[in-house]
Amino acid sequence: MSIAESLHLNRRSILKSSLALLAGGAVGPVAGAEAEIKNVNTASSPSNLTITDMRYAVVVKPGPSPCVLIRIDTNQGVYGLGEVRDIAGPQYALVLKSRLLGENPLRIDYLFQKIAQFGGNARQAGGVCAVEMALWDIAGKVYNIPVYQMLGGKWRDEIRVYADTTESMDPAEYGRRAKERKEMGLTWMKMDLGINVLGGIPGTVMQPSGMSKWELRDQPNPFIATEVTDKGIDRLCEYVAAVRDNIGYDMPLSMDHLGHIGVKSVIRLGKAYEKFNLEWIEDVIPWYYTDLLKEITQQSPTPTLTGEDIYRIEDFETLCREHVVDKIHPDLATSGGILQTHRIGDMAFRYGVPMAMHFAGTPVSCMANVHCAAATRNFLALENHSLDVPFWQDLVTGIEKPIVNKGYIKVPDTPGLGITLNDDEIKRHLKPGTGYFEPTPMWDEVQSWDDALFS
Repeated sequence: MSIAESLHLNRRSILKSSLALLAGGAVGPVAGAEAEIKNVNTASSPSNLTITDMRYAVVVKPGPSPCVLIRIDTNQGVYGLGEVRDIAGPQYALVLKSRLLGENPLRIDYLFQKIAQFGGNARQAGGVCAVEMALWDIAGKVYNIPVYQMLGGKWRDEIRVYADTTESMDPAEYGRRAKERKEMGLTWMKMDLGINVLGGIPGTVMQPSGMSKWELRDQPNPFIATEVTDKGIDRLCEYVAAVRDNIGYDMPLSMDHLGHIGVKSVIRLGKAYEKFNLEWIEDVIPWYYTDLLKEITQQSPTPTLTGEDIYRIEDFETLCREHVVDKIHPDLATSGGILQTHRIGDMAFRYGVPMAMHFAGTPVSCMANVHCAAATRNFLALENHSLDVPFWQDLVTGIEKPIVNKGYIKVPDTPGLGITLNDDEIKRHLKPGTGYFEPTPMWDEVQSWDDALFS
């Protein structure tokens, strides 16, 4: 027998024995080995998985609140957790229940497209995004892998956190509080600094008298004739200087909530803040005034950022393609959930635009952000509004504590989002008058025929 013939027979024998082994695996020990190789949770049958229920609980905490948690149940005992964006109601999610019952939760992109029309900018997207988070949680549990792995794997093992502090009318006190944040281990700071700190100081803000609450709060910036004077800018710079004096220049410092001021005032502030080397000034005017926002970006030496209230990826692409801002800042609980936000990041990367992420909820939404950030190349840092909430991390179990450790969150390798609710702790912080994942049969039936968007 030639060497070639011998090799051919050996390969054929190996193939035959392997096929026989696999064929017998259904009744022998190899079945377990095959399942282990596939890393599938054998307690579920993915092709026969269906959604059977959606329930909710409302958590109250200091800071942006209340926060609505949802639970999507299935016929196989596997459930998923999601969170409606902070300060939004449960109805945004529950109206979707009738569109989800009986569906296979693993058809994530299909189900997102089915319900996407019920989302919108800011809190209006909260329900769609909460459902999307919960579907990924289910998928990870079924296939026994963390969510980030289903997005293509992770670029980083830890997620950088940034945060602001409580505000103060005293610049020195503001600086002291920023120093405390740095001492907690944060490597990125943000400060909220707007014209509200100029209240009562004559000659700092030019504004028509007698303006209504609606004008001051709900009318877009270009229509309220409010500008900051040189004196006002000098006073605002005192606050930034105090923060920089306390945290130094070896860490990024961002700024939010400048106030509803005119485009020219924003540009002048951007120039005045140049010496403080800010990482960005945020949401300086409503994001949809793209020409005005681009004017600010082009004339301000301080970088600009926006995005926490944007729902559609198409709107993010306009900002990135036209370089309307220097950086984007989606809130995953508004920007379509985990997969859409990941896609937004990939899109922005192609245009050379970095992506920070806004977040202000409970650890449920936090971990959805963590998995997305881990798998998104151009990610910068994730906001956290609960560093001073003592029970925040106690709302969940199954994850390494402290969740925020020296300015970072470790990316979990456990299935799905990687967390389990701490029932007792959440019950202690429920919104008064609400229950804990009680039945919601009133949402089982479609209540209007608004799914047909074209004829």
